[in-house]
Amino acid sequence: MKFREMPYERPDLDEAKSAIEALTKELKEAPDYESARKTLLKKEEVEKHLNTLGTLASIRHTIDTRDAFYDAEDTFWNNAAPELEEYAQNFLAALLESPFRKDFENEFGKVVFINAEIARKTFSPEIIADMQKENDLAQSYEKLIASAQIPFEGGTYTISQLSPFKNDPDDERRLAAWKAEGGWYKENQPELDRIYDELVKVRDKMGRKMGYEGYTTLGYYRMTRNCYTKEDVEKFRSAVRDYVVPVADAIYKRQAKRLGKTYPMSFADNAMEFRSGNPKPQGTPDDIVAAAKRFYDGLSPETSAFFNTMLDQELMDLLSTPGKAAGGYCTGLPDYGVPFIFANFNGTQHDVEVVTHEAGHAFAEWYNRDRIPMETVWPTMEACEVHSMSMEFFGESSADDFFGADAAKFRYSHLAGALTFIPYGTMVDHFQHIVYEKPEMTPAERHGVWKELLGVYMPWMKLDHEIPFYADGEGWQRQLHIYESPFYYIDYCLAQTVSLQFWAMIREDKDNAWKHYMAYTRQGGSTTFTELLKNAGLESPFDPECLRKVCSAASEYLDAFDLTGIE
Repeated sequence: MKFREMPYERPDLDEAKSAIEALTKELKEAPDYESARKTLLKKEEVEKHLNTLGTLASIRHTIDTRDAFYDAEDTFWNNAAPELEEYAQNFLAALLESPFRKDFENEFGKVVFINAEIARKTFSPEIIADMQKENDLAQSYEKLIASAQIPFEGGTYTISQLSPFKNDPDDERRLAAWKAEGGWYKENQPELDRIYDELVKVRDKMGRKMGYEGYTTLGYYRMTRNCYTKEDVEKFRSAVRDYVVPVADAIYKRQAKRLGKTYPMSFADNAMEFRSGNPKPQGTPDDIVAAAKRFYDGLSPETSAFFNTMLDQELMDLLSTPGKAAGGYCTGLPDYGVPFIFANFNGTQHDVEVVTHEAGHAFAEWYNRDRIPMETVWPTMEACEVHSMSMEFFGESSADDFFGADAAKFRYSHLAGALTFIPYGTMVDHFQHIVYEKPEMTPAERHGVWKELLGVYMPWMKLDHEIPFYADGEGWQRQLHIYESPFYYIDYCLAQTVSLQFWAMIREDKDNAWKHYMAYTRQGGSTTFTELLKNAGLESPFDPECLRKVCSAASEYLDAFDLTGIE
């Protein structure tokens, strides 16, 4: 079935609650394992259908945030999801306390119960109203960003549509684009400050109601951190400062020399990797998708079947259009056993990274779509990001097809970008830890924290007030994860560290690298992140030696990269 043909109807919330309540009672009264198992499978079908309906509403809302019908449906789900959570938690409690728990663990794996124990620590009926408020505030941020109409050179652009101008080879034009975007954020900063201030305070209140010190512990539980701690993340951040920041700093110093700029550079100049222009994909969006099809057809029989399903069922919405929410994501539609990719093509190399990154997520979901229970289709988020970031490196084999004459530029840029991203992503995580440790901070104080962290993690950025918002050290407000998914962002950094292991493997033996990739992917969410890595013969990013080795190898490669003829 094509995505546009998938029917949506708002469910009867009371009926859904009653159905889950009845199944909870049935599970508690099950006389034997076979009866309990059948009840779990019935609950699985109810949950899959509700999940599918909520996801359909969310996708169609993000495709056009101005659509009144799906705006109302998104609001409905913002309020319904916390109410349904109470009933889902009651079922979880019955599952955890079942006399047949050992039988369930033997068939479906222990991680289901590890994650269920964590989930019980994330919810109390007392915080339902707070969860609903949190959802409403996140929706307000999403709609505000989607509403941006930025005047530039006689036209009007969304944030995504303005991106190509922010990479323009002409210094004045590029700077003007950064100023135009920064001006929009600055103009809307009072509302951005208000939304975030309320989000921080409502999350802190939820944490305290749950008996925690504030939000941080609750936030870790909500992210299902099932194999590492806050202290492990702190050690990772320290390793990033020790090993990655110096490498990234050297990359930007070479860039300044190529561009004939003084180091440190402005945000606008840091966005410009080559004087002749950043790598651009060749052809139209349709050409990029056609190149992606050739890549997946050639990579493996499984990826070929997967990507052709995406095309045949129209499971991608890729173009940047007015009213469309910012960013990109992959999600799943469990009733149909298919994923969906949402993106904002804008004519930059990001377009190619979307059809590899998001499709990495989508392939993993599609490959594991028949897993039971549904929770084991996906692993935890840092583990999911390994699928996507590593698939990007496999995609480099088709760089000539995607980029034509800019293929060499892309190979350099992609690896350099992987390294320079890690300090930024780690800074996002560090910032959030400080914010939730001190929820009473004013908006101005939060901006001050970000500006201070920029000096630690991104010393190559010049903070001289030339560009509104960005050069004032306030650019964190453009990062939607900070608003909508607290503590998510370190997942990208952990996964990027693993993906750099794949980059090194691909250079030595692509077929062997793919075997490791599939050994990792075919596990779905059957165990924890660190176990998934171990089972696939990969090193943990929490070992500082892992980060040191991948940084050293990538840095040596970039130092020796032949940029002859590339200005």
